[in-house]
Amino acid sequence: MLDGILIIDKPEGISSAKTVWKVKRALHLKKAGHTGTLDPFASGLLILCLNQTTKKATYFLNLDKTYLGKMILGISTDTQDLTGQVTRICSKEKLRLTREEIERVFNQFQGDLWQVPPIYSALKVAGQPLYRLARKGIKILPAPRKVKIWQLNLLEIRWDRYPSITFKVKCSKGTYVRTLCNDIGNFLGYGAYLSDLRRVQVGNISLKKAIPFNEFIILPLEQQKKYILPFNTVLEDIKKDTI
Repeated sequence: MLDGILIIDKPEGISSAKTVWKVKRALHLKKAGHTGTLDPFASGLLILCLNQTTKKATYFLNLDKTYLGKMILGISTDTQDLTGQVTRICSKEKLRLTREEIERVFNQFQGDLWQVPPIYSALKVAGQPLYRLARKGIKILPAPRKVKIWQLNLLEIRWDRYPSITFKVKCSKGTYVRTLCNDIGNFLGYGAYLSDLRRVQVGNISLKKAIPFNEFIILPLEQQKKYILPFNTVLEDIKKDTI
């Protein structure tokens, strides 16, 4: 039986659940699961636990995560990302900001924050994900929860018709990066949505250790098996992050 950890670079356009299903089918696994969802539009690090190793998924759940993202300032959507319906557009004439002003706001969004998870999320109420209820017109506002933003760095601003801001964020478990963008946009008074997201690190496990999913899935089975890591090997990386 194949047990261990598979570190995948998930592409855009496929859900985390479908990624797991395809890996499970390719490797003829009885059980498989991921240790933290990436939305279909997002890409990057997806850690899969295979067969008996699924029992050890809890080792990964509380690790901090690091993302590269891009937010569009001046437009809001109901999902807080590029997949949603536009709910607000700010007049471009009002978008008069400097890089220094944006950096000051970024600094204010570091540390402990209270976030209200988006209504289009996988959080469950009465056994149903909020996004399913929202699509039926039942919009339930979740309770705020405390998250931690360890680092939030502004990397680049493109002054297009609506400014696009590239950033890097290291955050705690349970943080919604799209909500972070939405809240920053609202704080500035213009609104914002998350247009790109790539997870580059989970704890001390880097994307550099991942194999692109599209490459992995077409390999012969014997070559695929070479990418399955013993749990104890990955555990050493986890311990490095917590020492």
